[in-house]
Amino acid sequence: MENLKIDYVEFPAIKLEETQEFFGKAFGWSFIDYGPDYRDIQNAGTGGGIERADVMRAPLIVLRAVDLDAAYAQVKAAGATITHEIFDFPGGRRFEFIEPSGTAMAVWSDPA
Repeated sequence: MENLKIDYVEFPAIKLEETQEFFGKAFGWSFIDYGPDYRDIQNAGTGGGIERADVMRAPLIVLRAVDLDAAYAQVKAAGATITHEIFDFPGGRRFEFIEPSGTAMAVWSDPA
């Protein structure tokens, strides 16, 4: 069994630019812009990002796996509901799920 660890937190933001400015002023974080809808957070202690959103939702906790396919099987066997099957994104691969109490989470790995 792979021991998955929290690696990244994605914050949804209806007002992306204002949220970025707030995080910078309040916490001293810096950012790398990845297009008009995503900011990668730097200097926050753990990885993170801000994603433009149409509606507010809780931040997404993202775990890191060495073997994404094995992690997928492990999470599914433990009782998660898979909400997004494995997909590629710039920088890696990931899937998303909801644990039994309703918390949305994701697992990512480096590109295959």
